Amino acid sequence: MGDPSTAGAIEVRGLHKAFKEVSVLRGVDVTVARGSIVALLGPNGAGKTTLVRILATLLKPDSGTATVNGFDVTGRAADVRRSISLTGQFAAVDEVLTGRENLVMVARLRHLRRPGPIADDLLRRFSLTEAGGRRAATYSGGMRRRLDIAMSLIGDPPVIFLDEPTTGLDPEARLEVWQSVKELAAGGTTVLLTTQHLEEAEHLADRIAILHEGRIIVDGTLAELKRLLPPAKVEYVEKQPTLEDVFLKLVGGKS
Repeated sequence: MGDPSTAGAIEVRGLHKAFKEVSVLRGVDVTVARGSIVALLGPNGAGKTTLVRILATLLKPDSGTATVNGFDVTGRAADVRRSISLTGQFAAVDEVLTGRENLVMVARLRHLRRPGPIADDLLRRFSLTEAGGRRAATYSGGMRRRLDIAMSLIGDPPVIFLDEPTTGLDPEARLEVWQSVKELAAGGTTVLLTTQHLEEAEHLADRIAILHEGRIIVDGTLAELKRLLPPAKVEYVEKQPTLEDVFLKLVGGKS
Protein backbone atom coordinates (compact mmCIF):
# COMPACT_ATOMS: atom_id res chain seq x y z
CA MET A 1 0.00 0.00 0.00
CA GLY A 2 1.30 3.36 -0.32
CA ASP A 3 0.35 6.18 -2.57
CA PRO A 4 0.98 8.90 0.01
CA SER A 5 -0.96 11.46 -1.99
CA THR A 6 -4.30 9.68 -1.80
CA ALA A 7 -4.59 9.00 1.94
CA GLY A 8 -4.87 11.06 5.08
CA ALA A 9 -1.57 11.83 6.72
CA ILE A 10 -2.48 9.41 9.53
CA GLU A 11 -5.25 6.81 9.41
CA VAL A 12 -5.91 4.46 12.32
CA ARG A 13 -8.60 1.77 12.31
CA GLY A 14 -9.48 -0.65 15.11
CA LEU A 15 -6.07 -0.47 16.77
CA HIS A 16 -5.55 -2.76 19.78
CA LYS A 17 -2.52 -3.10 22.04
CA ALA A 18 -2.12 -4.93 25.33
CA PHE A 19 0.83 -5.45 27.66
CA LYS A 20 0.39 -8.87 29.27
CA GLU A 21 -3.10 -8.74 30.78
CA VAL A 22 -3.52 -4.97 30.54
CA SER A 23 -5.35 -3.64 27.47
CA VAL A 24 -4.01 -0.18 26.67
CA LEU A 25 -5.62 0.46 23.27
CA ARG A 26 -9.06 -1.04 22.72
CA GLY A 27 -10.04 -0.25 19.16
CA VAL A 28 -8.71 3.21 18.36
CA ASP A 29 -10.01 4.97 15.24
CA VAL A 30 -8.66 8.35 14.19
CA THR A 31 -7.81 10.23 10.99
CA VAL A 32 -5.46 13.19 10.69
CA ALA A 33 -5.79 15.32 7.55
CA ARG A 34 -2.68 16.51 5.76
CA GLY A 35 -1.34 19.86 6.88
CA SER A 36 -3.48 19.91 10.01
CA ILE A 37 -2.75 19.98 13.73
CA VAL A 38 -4.56 17.36 15.79
CA ALA A 39 -4.28 17.37 19.58
CA LEU A 40 -4.52 14.03 21.34
CA LEU A 41 -5.81 14.57 24.85
CA GLY A 42 -6.21 12.06 27.63
CA PRO A 43 -5.50 11.44 31.30
CA ASN A 44 -2.40 9.57 32.38
CA GLY A 45 -2.64 5.93 31.32
CA ALA A 46 -5.12 6.61 28.55
CA GLY A 47 -2.78 5.21 25.88
CA LYS A 48 -1.50 8.40 24.21
CA THR A 49 2.17 7.44 24.30
CA THR A 50 1.43 3.86 23.20
CA LEU A 51 -0.49 5.13 20.18
CA VAL A 52 2.30 7.52 19.18
CA ARG A 53 4.91 4.78 19.60
CA ILE A 54 2.93 2.50 17.29
CA LEU A 55 2.58 5.26 14.69
CA ALA A 56 6.32 5.90 14.93
CA THR A 57 7.00 2.14 14.38
CA LEU A 58 8.53 1.77 17.87
CA LEU A 59 5.81 -0.71 18.89
CA LYS A 60 3.72 -3.19 16.91
CA PRO A 61 -0.05 -3.28 17.38
CA ASP A 62 -1.79 -6.52 18.35
CA SER A 63 -4.52 -5.93 15.77
CA GLY A 64 -6.02 -3.21 13.61
CA THR A 65 -4.32 -1.05 11.01
CA ALA A 66 -2.45 2.24 10.96
CA THR A 67 -0.94 4.15 8.07
CA VAL A 68 1.30 7.20 8.14
CA ASN A 69 1.86 9.18 4.94
CA GLY A 70 0.11 6.34 3.10
CA PHE A 71 2.42 3.61 4.43
CA ASP A 72 1.40 0.77 6.75
CA VAL A 73 3.27 1.03 10.06
CA THR A 74 4.03 -2.69 10.18
CA GLY A 75 4.44 -3.62 6.51
CA ARG A 76 6.25 -0.44 5.40
CA ALA A 77 7.99 0.62 8.60
CA ALA A 78 11.10 1.95 6.85
CA ASP A 79 8.96 4.20 4.62
CA VAL A 80 7.06 5.43 7.68
CA ARG A 81 10.31 6.28 9.47
CA ARG A 82 11.47 8.29 6.46
CA SER A 83 8.16 10.20 6.57
CA ILE A 84 8.13 11.24 10.22
CA SER A 85 9.93 12.95 13.02
CA LEU A 86 9.28 12.34 16.72
CA THR A 87 10.06 14.99 19.31
CA GLY A 88 9.78 14.01 22.97
CA GLN A 89 9.03 15.97 26.11
CA PHE A 90 12.59 17.15 26.69
CA ALA A 91 14.84 18.98 24.26
CA ALA A 92 17.44 16.66 22.73
CA VAL A 93 19.95 19.37 21.80
CA ASP A 94 23.66 19.04 22.51
CA GLU A 95 24.41 21.90 24.90
CA VAL A 96 28.13 21.93 24.12
CA LEU A 97 27.47 22.76 20.47
CA THR A 98 26.08 26.00 19.10
CA GLY A 99 22.56 26.05 17.72
CA ARG A 100 23.89 26.01 14.16
CA GLU A 101 26.30 23.16 14.94
CA ASN A 102 23.43 21.07 16.31
CA LEU A 103 21.53 21.50 13.06
CA VAL A 104 24.56 20.84 10.86
CA MET A 105 25.34 17.68 12.83
CA VAL A 106 21.85 16.25 12.31
CA ALA A 107 21.90 17.14 8.60
CA ARG A 108 25.21 15.30 8.22
CA LEU A 109 23.92 12.29 10.14
CA ARG A 110 21.06 12.15 7.65
CA HIS A 111 23.55 12.32 4.77
CA LEU A 112 22.03 15.50 3.35
CA ARG A 113 23.93 17.65 0.91
CA ARG A 114 24.77 21.24 1.86
CA PRO A 115 24.11 20.97 5.63
CA GLY A 116 25.19 24.58 6.23
CA PRO A 117 22.43 26.21 4.16
CA ILE A 118 19.92 23.77 5.64
CA ALA A 119 20.94 24.87 9.14
CA ASP A 120 20.81 28.55 8.24
CA ASP A 121 17.33 28.21 6.75
CA LEU A 122 15.99 26.50 9.87
CA LEU A 123 17.60 29.09 12.15
CA ARG A 124 15.79 31.75 10.15
CA ARG A 125 12.46 29.89 10.20
CA PHE A 126 12.58 29.52 13.97
CA SER A 127 13.86 33.04 14.72
CA LEU A 128 17.19 31.74 15.99
CA THR A 129 19.57 33.33 13.48
CA GLU A 130 21.11 35.77 15.96
CA ALA A 131 21.56 32.97 18.52
CA GLY A 132 22.88 30.45 15.99
CA GLY A 133 26.52 31.03 16.92
CA ARG A 134 25.95 30.67 20.66
CA ARG A 135 26.25 27.44 22.61
CA ALA A 136 22.86 25.84 23.19
CA ALA A 137 23.62 25.79 26.92
CA THR A 138 23.01 29.57 26.92
CA TYR A 139 19.54 29.26 25.35
CA SER A 140 16.30 29.83 27.23
CA GLY A 141 13.83 26.96 27.56
CA GLY A 142 11.73 28.24 24.69
CA MET A 143 14.77 28.65 22.44
CA ARG A 144 15.97 25.12 23.19
CA ARG A 145 12.56 23.68 22.39
CA ARG A 146 12.39 25.64 19.12
CA LEU A 147 15.87 24.37 18.22
CA ASP A 148 14.76 20.83 19.08
CA ILE A 149 11.75 21.11 16.76
CA ALA A 150 13.96 22.64 14.05
CA MET A 151 16.31 19.66 14.34
CA SER A 152 13.38 17.28 13.95
CA LEU A 153 12.44 18.95 10.66
CA ILE A 154 15.75 18.31 8.92
CA GLY A 155 14.95 16.29 5.82
CA ASP A 156 11.46 17.83 5.57
CA PRO A 157 9.38 15.01 7.09
CA PRO A 158 5.71 15.47 6.12
CA VAL A 159 4.48 14.26 9.54
CA ILE A 160 5.79 15.27 12.96
CA PHE A 161 4.79 13.88 16.35
CA LEU A 162 5.16 16.30 19.27
CA ASP A 163 4.90 14.64 22.68
CA GLU A 164 4.15 17.22 25.38
CA PRO A 165 6.21 19.89 23.56
CA THR A 166 5.88 22.60 26.21
CA THR A 167 6.49 20.52 29.33
CA GLY A 168 8.40 22.60 31.88
CA LEU A 169 8.27 25.84 29.89
CA ASP A 170 7.18 29.19 31.27
CA PRO A 171 4.20 31.00 29.67
CA GLU A 172 6.35 33.17 27.40
CA ALA A 173 8.36 30.20 26.12
CA ARG A 174 5.15 28.23 25.60
CA LEU A 175 3.82 30.99 23.34
CA GLU A 176 7.05 30.89 21.33
CA VAL A 177 6.67 27.16 20.74
CA TRP A 178 2.98 27.52 19.88
CA GLN A 179 3.86 30.04 17.19
CA SER A 180 6.46 27.67 15.75
CA VAL A 181 3.98 24.79 15.63
CA LYS A 182 1.37 26.93 13.87
CA GLU A 183 3.94 27.95 11.29
CA LEU A 184 4.75 24.27 10.67
CA ALA A 185 1.16 23.50 9.79
CA ALA A 186 0.89 26.64 7.68
CA GLY A 187 3.84 25.31 5.67
CA GLY A 188 2.07 21.98 5.05
CA THR A 189 3.53 19.81 7.82
CA THR A 190 1.06 17.52 9.58
CA VAL A 191 1.33 17.67 13.37
CA LEU A 192 0.01 15.16 15.90
CA LEU A 193 0.37 16.76 19.30
CA THR A 194 -0.03 15.00 22.63
CA THR A 195 -0.63 17.30 25.54
CA GLN A 196 -2.18 17.56 28.96
CA HIS A 197 -2.49 21.33 28.66
CA LEU A 198 -6.07 21.95 27.57
CA GLU A 199 -5.28 25.58 26.74
CA GLU A 200 -2.59 24.31 24.35
CA ALA A 201 -5.11 22.15 22.51
CA GLU A 202 -7.59 25.03 22.33
CA HIS A 203 -4.95 27.39 20.98
CA LEU A 204 -3.30 25.13 18.42
CA ALA A 205 -5.46 22.28 17.21
CA ASP A 206 -7.66 22.13 14.13
CA ARG A 207 -9.23 19.02 15.64
CA ILE A 208 -9.12 17.49 19.12
CA ALA A 209 -9.31 13.77 19.86
CA ILE A 210 -9.89 12.63 23.43
CA LEU A 211 -8.46 9.22 24.29
CA HIS A 212 -9.95 7.59 27.37
CA GLU A 213 -9.56 4.02 28.61
CA GLY A 214 -8.01 2.96 25.32
CA ARG A 215 -10.59 4.44 22.94
CA ILE A 216 -11.15 7.72 21.14
CA ILE A 217 -14.37 8.84 22.77
CA VAL A 218 -14.76 12.07 20.82
CA ASP A 219 -13.02 13.63 17.82
CA GLY A 220 -13.93 17.03 16.42
CA THR A 221 -13.23 20.72 16.21
CA LEU A 222 -13.28 22.82 19.36
CA ALA A 223 -16.67 24.23 18.35
CA GLU A 224 -18.06 20.72 17.81
CA LEU A 225 -16.82 19.57 21.20
CA LYS A 226 -18.31 22.57 22.96
CA ARG A 227 -21.71 21.75 21.48
CA LEU A 228 -21.64 18.46 23.41
CA LEU A 229 -22.45 20.41 26.57
CA PRO A 230 -25.26 22.95 26.93
CA PRO A 231 -24.20 26.51 27.75
CA ALA A 232 -24.52 27.41 31.42
CA LYS A 233 -26.65 30.43 32.29
CA VAL A 234 -25.08 32.79 34.78
CA GLU A 235 -27.13 35.87 35.69
CA TYR A 236 -29.12 35.44 32.47
CA VAL A 237 -25.96 35.41 30.34
CA GLU A 238 -25.12 32.22 28.50
CA LYS A 239 -21.70 30.85 29.39
CA GLN A 240 -20.24 28.61 26.70
CA PRO A 241 -18.53 25.46 28.01
CA THR A 242 -14.77 25.41 27.88
CA LEU A 243 -12.68 22.55 26.55
CA GLU A 244 -11.89 21.73 30.19
CA ASP A 245 -15.62 21.37 30.93
CA VAL A 246 -16.03 19.01 27.97
CA PHE A 247 -12.92 16.97 28.86
CA LEU A 248 -13.87 16.47 32.51
CA LYS A 249 -17.45 15.59 31.60
CA LEU A 250 -16.36 12.96 29.06
CA VAL A 251 -13.69 11.29 31.20
CA GLY A 252 -15.73 11.37 34.38
CA GLY A 253 -13.75 14.01 36.19
CA LYS A 254 -10.69 11.82 36.49
CA SER A 255 -7.26 13.42 36.35
